[in-house]
Amino acid sequence: MYELIKQENRARRGKFTTVHGVIQTPVFMNVGTAAAIKGGLSTFDLQNIGCQVELSNTYHLHLRPGDEVVRDMGGIHKFFNWDKPVLTDSGGFQVFSLAALRKIEEKGVSFNSHIDGKRIFMGPEESMRIQSNLASTIAMAFDECVENPAPYDYVKKSNERTVRWLYRCRDEMERLNALHDTINKKQMLFGINQGGTYEDLRVWNMEQIAKLDLDGYAIGGLAVGESAEEMYHIIDAVEPVMPKNKPRYLMGVGTPTNIIEAVARGVDFFDCVMPSRNARHGHFFTLEGTVNIMNAKYERDDRPISSSCGCPVCSRYTRAYIRHLFKANEMLGMRLGVIHNLYFYNNLMQLIRDALDNGTFAQFREQYSGMIEKRAAF
Repeated sequence: MYELIKQENRARRGKFTTVHGVIQTPVFMNVGTAAAIKGGLSTFDLQNIGCQVELSNTYHLHLRPGDEVVRDMGGIHKFFNWDKPVLTDSGGFQVFSLAALRKIEEKGVSFNSHIDGKRIFMGPEESMRIQSNLASTIAMAFDECVENPAPYDYVKKSNERTVRWLYRCRDEMERLNALHDTINKKQMLFGINQGGTYEDLRVWNMEQIAKLDLDGYAIGGLAVGESAEEMYHIIDAVEPVMPKNKPRYLMGVGTPTNIIEAVARGVDFFDCVMPSRNARHGHFFTLEGTVNIMNAKYERDDRPISSSCGCPVCSRYTRAYIRHLFKANEMLGMRLGVIHNLYFYNNLMQLIRDALDNGTFAQFREQYSGMIEKRAAF
């Protein structure tokens, strides 16, 4: 259940109650594709850096270790020792990224595993069954994520099929949640808005999927090649027809500025691999701007990555030491970097929530939007 606590223009401050706890929104979900954060972080680390929701992927867990293995181990929460909410992506994005290996039909998609080439079929029912085996808190509907740009006629046909698939996802989840041996009988379902960069298709799709009264709604198929301005335009077009009493999730987004700007447009949930991926290459986010730890000027720098940061890394380690770890190819460097960047993202969301609570989000947006990605002066 979503509760809107406060609103500043279109920006929303809320909370979302699930069987695995209450999520304070706006929220950033930390991406652990295969039930692990790349960079060597454990679920104990996630607790320490303020993570509210972990996100894992249906396709990857279906291949390894197998969703039935996870089910036999008690579900994903027991499997990787995490008692807070977990959202599982349906696998649609991964399936459709295998463009040369897939065949799309009304019943679903046939494709080859990227691991061993084995032929696999996945449709709405299969995706729901896999996610039920994983027993995540929130399951995402199976959809087609088209590339941007794509021909209008193709996007229209795909869009209509995605709506039909959503009805099948809804029906199958209701069936699965009613079974006596289902691990999480209160698993939630989020629908996904698609339509490429075509405003009329996006609005039509949102109007259709809103009729199902699902637990939440996502905007998918963005941050896949279009400009930030195009992305913001689509959010502006879709937001007025999104249910006000349900959480809104912008999938795969994004930079700190993307997040601030999307919050200003009424979005509640975010996820992105950017903080962990950038960290593994020595690129760190701070409120003062970005830091490339490889720069020679940090070789003897005894300051933390950011003096304004309260993360476990900045309270213990210097830029000089972290730079040394990266130069020496020590895994600890990546681990410390990922801890810092994920703490930054989770803390950024806390600062956004605080600003909304205090009625100062407009000032926060003016101060930080567009600035955080610039190179830090220090």
